[in-house]
Amino acid sequence: MTSFSIHGVGVSSGIAIGQAHLISNALLEVVHYQIPPHLIKDEVKRFIDAIDTVKADLEAINGSLRKNAPAEISAFIGTHLMMLADKSLSEAPIKIIENERCNAEWAIKLQMDDIVEQFEQIEDEYLRERKQDVIQVVERVIKVLLGHPSQLSTEQKISAASQEHKLILVAHDISPADAIQFKQHEFAAFITDVGGVTSHTAILARSLNIPSIVALQRAHALIRDGELIIVDGKQGVVIVNPDASILTEYKLRQEQWELEQQKLQRIKSTKAVTLDGVNIELFANIEVPEDVVAVAASGATGIGLYRTEFLFMNRREMPDEEEQFIAYKTVAEAMKGATVIIRTLDLGADKQMNPETIVTCANPALGLRAIRYCLSEPQIFNTQLRALLRASHFGNIKILVPMLCTLSELRQTKLLLERAKISLRKQNIPFNENIPLGGMIEIPAAAINAEAFANELDFLSIGTNDLIQYTLAIDRTDDAVAHLYNPLHPSVLKLIAMTIKAGEKLGKSVSVCGEMAGDARLTKLLIGMGLRQLSMHPSHILSVKQQILHSQLTMLKADARKVLNLTDLEKVEPLVAKLNRNSDLGLHLSS
Repeated sequence: MTSFSIHGVGVSSGIAIGQAHLISNALLEVVHYQIPPHLIKDEVKRFIDAIDTVKADLEAINGSLRKNAPAEISAFIGTHLMMLADKSLSEAPIKIIENERCNAEWAIKLQMDDIVEQFEQIEDEYLRERKQDVIQVVERVIKVLLGHPSQLSTEQKISAASQEHKLILVAHDISPADAIQFKQHEFAAFITDVGGVTSHTAILARSLNIPSIVALQRAHALIRDGELIIVDGKQGVVIVNPDASILTEYKLRQEQWELEQQKLQRIKSTKAVTLDGVNIELFANIEVPEDVVAVAASGATGIGLYRTEFLFMNRREMPDEEEQFIAYKTVAEAMKGATVIIRTLDLGADKQMNPETIVTCANPALGLRAIRYCLSEPQIFNTQLRALLRASHFGNIKILVPMLCTLSELRQTKLLLERAKISLRKQNIPFNENIPLGGMIEIPAAAINAEAFANELDFLSIGTNDLIQYTLAIDRTDDAVAHLYNPLHPSVLKLIAMTIKAGEKLGKSVSVCGEMAGDARLTKLLIGMGLRQLSMHPSHILSVKQQILHSQLTMLKADARKVLNLTDLEKVEPLVAKLNRNSDLGLHLSS
């Protein structure tokens, strides 16, 4: 058998060796056929029965979860149940069946295509990835309509147990509900044709600590069921039918990886302090209140970014003040006085809660979103600000404003915050009168003017994901240009350095909460540039901490200056790699 490799995006590190188990893509099997008028009622009933079956399956999976199961799983399954109950999926296809006299599979696929097209207009990567939830729910319904089993057969389970290698799931996409069922059978890894770093499959894989690669494009078509494959989650590569020498090499790498992970657990309770005694704060990013379980397990000392969009998505009505208050209060209390930085709503005209009401614009990346949207909807913003202020009485909450561009936006935000405080005082509702207010630096204009922002804010947080995208004019989700998206571009590094310098000058803390913070290869460069606070996915905390514990800051400062003086990206990358090697050996870049 011919050996070959496929490259994708590694979203959960580790190495897995096993036999491919292909999961069918029901969407590809849907065909269109006409239903005779006298059988339309039967077809509608078939559709309704399929919806009820999927609902029962999801509820059964949710009810069977172990107490120590990752919190993300229950949240994701809950999201799918909400989608299943939404009229756009539970009722709209019935009208299509009746009006077009077509089969149920075709009707729900047509409705799915319409919803997905609307999600495609969403600029924010995390929210745009939610289209995969719609696809996963619809595929589950179609599988029932086609008579496909939702779980592995008994024969497959026995076969998996008897194999020398564990099974590796190969699919076009994997829903969280399917993933947890597969996890219960101790599968080694997930690989999918589609998905991104913020897809639910990716988030779930990280929470379960399972090697995972997405965006492999045609893996499901190229790999045959039962073939031996290697999944290298760190490098984002799948090797199919490896020869004996490659297999031996990767078995050794797998052993080394597992040993490294065991060693990392030893530093969980160790403070992140450099060799020359400088403390670095390591915070975690979360999306839902249940994520605090993962935060505690990671050894993070606080929450550096709580994205509140999750509360607003997949629903027709905005969450009211009480619902938001409970969500924020729950996190604040769970963190027991540790810092909890909560970002205000990052929705926009192109990112409505209900896909049926989405308003598209010519260039959503430059449209009405984040603080621009909140200032244009003061009633919605006031509800969130009141909830945040009320929750601040129960913990160490700080408010973070996304996508600031002008001082006028900041001052309007401050005015609305003060009005929210006045309304609470009148009602004798307690809150932290001096709640810290910070701003996200994720637009080049804000980084260039960082000193002015630092002068009016309590802290700054650099959102590197958008900062890179806006600086380089690159949509990293566009396959044609995604390879040009590079955090080490000299212009990006200079904007980060300008922001750090502004914070240092005015005595304001500066953190990074984008993906750069969780990339251990960049840790020494970032702390050498002056950062003392990093916030990342909980699964990255220990690998970043390990880099800090082996760093000597006095040396890294000089080396970081050398990197910042470069203007050629091709020279920056090898110098950063050399910085990591030399700092471990106690050498300067000039050595």
